[in-house]
Amino acid sequence: MAMEHVEGENKGKVVLYALSTCGWCKKTRMLLESLKIDFSYIYVDLLKGKERSQIIKEVEKWNSQLSFPTVVINDKDVIIGFKEDEIRGKLQ
Repeated sequence: MAMEHVEGENKGKVVLYALSTCGWCKKTRMLLESLKIDFSYIYVDLLKGKERSQIIKEVEKWNSQLSFPTVVINDKDVIIGFKEDEIRGKLQ
């Protein structure tokens, strides 16, 4: 899997599913970076074939609408869209 990792303070497992062309996804990634959070992210639109299908199934588990950005925290909390206050609340 082509997950990228950003080092930071460990606030649990934080995964950002994003599109490389999405402005809201970029804002979400920049927010996580500014909070100095340890997180992983993947640009779903840059994947191909089997890997893409696998990640899409993973995202659909958390977000049946398959919209981006989708942030999954500790495999239980999901934040869909750029919701700065909600992200800050869960991770600070």
